[in-house]
Amino acid sequence: MARIGIEQSLTDVKQALEGKGYDIVDLRNENDAKGCDCCIVTGQDSNVMGISNTVTAGAVIEASGMTADEIAQQVEEKLNRG
Repeated sequence: MARIGIEQSLTDVKQALEGKGYDIVDLRNENDAKGCDCCIVTGQDSNVMGISNTVTAGAVIEASGMTADEIAQQVEEKLNRG
């Protein structure tokens, strides 16, 4: 299953994706994003960790304004396109 990096404050998203069987990694700094298929950030601090640069080859999803279910759907769409 895909490896998903999630900012620590997004606990509802983490639980939703764990329930779908994804391997979840807490994003504390940009090194945590390495090797992730997708990263989910709050968007509150725009690119504060440098994740949207070339640190990860995976998709970066900004969670701002979305529910946990909407984010899980976005993850699945992005991963299925690759």
